[in-house]
Amino acid sequence: MERHSTYTATATIDEQGILTGWSEGAQRLLGHEASQVVGRPAATLLAVGVGAARRALAGRERWNGTLPLRHRDGRCLELGLLAHRRTSDTGNADWLVVTAVADRPPPPRGEPLEEWAFIQSPFPLAVFDTELRLMRANRRLEHALSLPEAAMHGLRLPHIVPGPASDEADRTMRRVLETGEPREVQAGLGPDLGPPTMLTPLRDGTGTVRAVCLATHRRAQDSPAPQHAQEETGPASELGRAAQELADAAVPRLADFVAVDLLDSPRTTTGPPDPSYTAAGPVVLRRAALRAVQDDDGPAAGARVGEVTAYEPGSPPADCLASGQSVLYDITDPVIAGWAAVDPAAAWLHAYGTHSLMVVPVLAEGSTLGVALFGRHRRPEPFGPGDLRLAEDLTARAAAGLHSARRYSRARTTTMALQRSLLPHSLPDQDALEIATRYLPAATRAGVGGDWFDVIPLSGARVALVVGDVVGHGIRASATMGRLRTAVRTLADVDLPADELLTHLDDLVLRLAADEGSADPAAETAGGIGTTCLYAVYDPVSRRCTLARAGHPPPAVVTPDGAVRFLDVPAGPPLGLGGLPFEAFETELPEGSLLALYTDGLLEARDHDIDEALDKLFAALGRPAPTLDSVCDRVLTELLSHRPDDDIALLVARTRALHADRVAVWELDSEPTVVARARKYTGEQLTAWGLDEAAFATELMVSELVTNAIRYGRPPIRLRLIHQDSTLICEVYDSSGTTPHMRRARIFDEGGRGLLLVAQLAERWGTRHDRIGKTVWAEQSLSGTAS
Repeated sequence: MERHSTYTATATIDEQGILTGWSEGAQRLLGHEASQVVGRPAATLLAVGVGAARRALAGRERWNGTLPLRHRDGRCLELGLLAHRRTSDTGNADWLVVTAVADRPPPPRGEPLEEWAFIQSPFPLAVFDTELRLMRANRRLEHALSLPEAAMHGLRLPHIVPGPASDEADRTMRRVLETGEPREVQAGLGPDLGPPTMLTPLRDGTGTVRAVCLATHRRAQDSPAPQHAQEETGPASELGRAAQELADAAVPRLADFVAVDLLDSPRTTTGPPDPSYTAAGPVVLRRAALRAVQDDDGPAAGARVGEVTAYEPGSPPADCLASGQSVLYDITDPVIAGWAAVDPAAAWLHAYGTHSLMVVPVLAEGSTLGVALFGRHRRPEPFGPGDLRLAEDLTARAAAGLHSARRYSRARTTTMALQRSLLPHSLPDQDALEIATRYLPAATRAGVGGDWFDVIPLSGARVALVVGDVVGHGIRASATMGRLRTAVRTLADVDLPADELLTHLDDLVLRLAADEGSADPAAETAGGIGTTCLYAVYDPVSRRCTLARAGHPPPAVVTPDGAVRFLDVPAGPPLGLGGLPFEAFETELPEGSLLALYTDGLLEARDHDIDEALDKLFAALGRPAPTLDSVCDRVLTELLSHRPDDDIALLVARTRALHADRVAVWELDSEPTVVARARKYTGEQLTAWGLDEAAFATELMVSELVTNAIRYGRPPIRLRLIHQDSTLICEVYDSSGTTPHMRRARIFDEGGRGLLLVAQLAERWGTRHDRIGKTVWAEQSLSGTAS
């Protein structure tokens, strides 16, 4: 393919307008070296007054347009620029400014039918060339990103939509070009673009990959999905719905045009006027609702729903927010004329030909939430005092709903923060299972529930998997979930069998219910009574999995031959009923088997019955997938056509096996002379594994553990060594149930130092009880040791 001299020029500018970054592309474009411009005001590069640039960026998170810039040699260059406002984790903000410079010809267009299909596709589509620069974007993507194709042409995805998801998609596109295989990216590329993002190689007639097609989907507000799939809930939609009800009630009954703009943070109306409304900078709001008479296509200018709008100081909306008073204006009023002449946020006045305007504050319970604008351009009569009173009445009713939605939003945000903090932030390192997880909070007004999952490394290279569902919603359910998750980890740490662990958890729920009931007789969720839980332990040495469940849906398993089935784990009662037994189920899983653990929200979709949901689950799990993340996303995509009514936790695990070449076992006689033989076996095995550097410490631990078993245990005695990628495990089994305790020996004691020595040499150690006997184990890290 013919190559063209395409490059990207980038610069970063801090909030004070100082250049903080200057790329080689920027130097190539404007001739200035980085040392000449970094640290200087960006305004020195402008060929126009700095005020125009400031007005263009005021109150925005992103801007695209044309600005004249001055080349080092004095030439003036009209450049199309795309600017993104970025905020770091520390709260510092700056602007990333990018432009693509290319001498490439326009991208070729296909046959008319193919072109229509691309342009009119209901899904956002883009085509990137072999340099990962955008060649084509269809209308749906332009609309989703609020950017024309011309502003994106020639740019790489991280410059179009900055963020970790775009960086990942950019790297994945490179792999698609190299391998010729399609891939998925799990994260959405922006607030309006949902996952997954599909990346497909495009080949010419010879089979050579010439480009990559990116396809995703628009989220519910612009998706062509069925109506039931578009029913959004949650804090953002509650605010939008309440604001839109105001606009719908006023048009066309009262006005020809209504816009509702809300503050991100409500302001108190008590005390003196808020000086921030009359300060030098603009007042920034977000458009929550918009409505015009039906024969209008929509606003010809101004912010759309969801976009930021900024009102200059002294403008009618800014004055309304400062005073808290409604005002009626005629378009000939000098205040309106002056506002419309200088403020881009007033462009809709001329665009519609508005002749009468009302500005009404949105007030509720001592707080200013925003401002509502009412305009007339169809009806010839201007607004009157009666119209203003009606607008105030409608706005007051809507304000009550908006205030309630904001309270719900704050409560939901708090609950979500608690829930997220109590769930695992990262999965632990272990060699037994490959794992991927997903958690989707409920979207109903009832709030976030108490679903959880966990992955817990155990002794002997085993791993425990947990999925649970606490009854109820809100902070109480999340707090109960945190208690139960902590209890499960504590019980797992002492290596309780699965059925015994659930029995102890059942007792805990009963105690929590008693405590909460005495403190709050009206408690909605009595300490978690009715909570369901599934606990599974997988051993990569024996490839056996032991499971027990308390009223929880059964796990699904996919064997390497593609067969999908439920494991026949006895159901058991939900937690908190007390006195009823739990029964463990054990099965052997071939290496490479897929386990799927989930909560019942996954199967309780409102648009299909349970049998249909099970069929979809089995079909999604049974199809091959390149990664477990792809499996998770496929399951959610197949079973959910809407935001879930209940929380969903999903955990998918693929089994691995530790083969005989990584495990060594010896049966030992119960006599003191066998200790030397155990050390000899250990040294020889570590030499075979290439772990000579670990031999000294390991032989000491083996010596102490075997001696302890001979003195205080009962035969048979068994020594086992397990070599994982990063750890070495020593285990000594005997048939006695007595648990050894570490104690500190006195000066003249001959014994009592063995377990103390083991504790100092090992990363961690402990005792695991079996149905008969016990195993004392010690685990040490192999970091820095040859293997």
